[in-house]
Amino acid sequence: MAPAPDGGPALKTWLMRAGQLALTVALTWLIVDRIGLGAEELRRLEPAAWTPDPLLLGAASLLLLAGYFASGAIWARMVRDLGGPRLSAREAVPLFMIANLGRYVPGKLWQIAALAALAKGRGVRATTASGAAVLGQGLALAAAAAIGLGALLGGPPRYRSLGIAGAIVVALVLALTAVPTLFHAGARAWFRLTRATPPAELEVAHGLHWLALYALNWALYAFAFWVLVRSMGLDGPLMPVASSYAAAYVLGYAAFFAPAGLGPREGFLIAFLTPHFGAAPSTVVAVVARLWTTVVEVVPAAYFWTRRMSASASGARSHSPVASDAQPGQRDAGRATREAGPAPRESTEGQGSPEAPSAGVDGKPSVGVGGNGPGDARG
Repeated sequence: MAPAPDGGPALKTWLMRAGQLALTVALTWLIVDRIGLGAEELRRLEPAAWTPDPLLLGAASLLLLAGYFASGAIWARMVRDLGGPRLSAREAVPLFMIANLGRYVPGKLWQIAALAALAKGRGVRATTASGAAVLGQGLALAAAAAIGLGALLGGPPRYRSLGIAGAIVVALVLALTAVPTLFHAGARAWFRLTRATPPAELEVAHGLHWLALYALNWALYAFAFWVLVRSMGLDGPLMPVASSYAAAYVLGYAAFFAPAGLGPREGFLIAFLTPHFGAAPSTVVAVVARLWTTVVEVVPAAYFWTRRMSASASGARSHSPVASDAQPGQRDAGRATREAGPAPRESTEGQGSPEAPSAGVDGKPSVGVGGNGPGDARG
């Protein structure tokens, strides 16, 4: 029998990626085509339309970054409520930000898998870390959908029927969260849908509290987007404009084939903003918003990742027994001692030798993330 040709799995992966790209382009084109956006409209835009006000842009970026950090803190709170260790914000936020880079890979579970792997080094069980992430993802989507209702109910009449349907769905989610039997059934269904293992500790009171936290979190995201729109010189009503960001996020997330919702999210955002600003300015806002969210998310995550790698490398060097790693002064002192012969033993503790970090989970050195020292207490 002839051997199977090489490259079969690679070809399958390539075809899958090509199919995802085709679906992303087709859906985005369909949305934009329905709006009636043409290239001529974009060409007529003044260059100033693409230049945000620096002060307002900086304020919007700080608000967005605060929202990202708050999401990490909420995840840490969920880990504790599910029976895991108490993680400080200094510990949880870097882990959460680094794991968020998985959103830019096709598929919606890379972020969760990365978070579970990173949290293991902080003593969090994989089921607890992934369970908190999966539940948080579902509750965050519900909160974003609730915030996003303003874009439908406050938009053109053709959107209001969709807004009413969305309000019914949000009410059902609230019922699922408030009623114990429904909450546990809904949680089990969500874990089956995401192919994750549910945690054993799951209480209804926690669900309501988490949902309220994510609603505040998404209100902050929406307000940050509205400030960004104002920085572009566009003056639109707060509720429908801010909530457009949340609504577009939910619909872009539903396009599971698009990494980080790239394409469909922008298409829906243009659709929601066009009644307020017109198609061309809304397109500019959608493009700038994508760049804005990516930079504010990726730059801090890259910083935390670099700090993590540097701390890991330093910890590995401090444990190396190789003599060549010693400082030049230490090697000279050792050579002089050997030439002089035996001498009374003296304590050399703390002379030129870097302090070894304390042992962490699984016997591995506890390496700080994002500026956390190895001696930081977890509470």
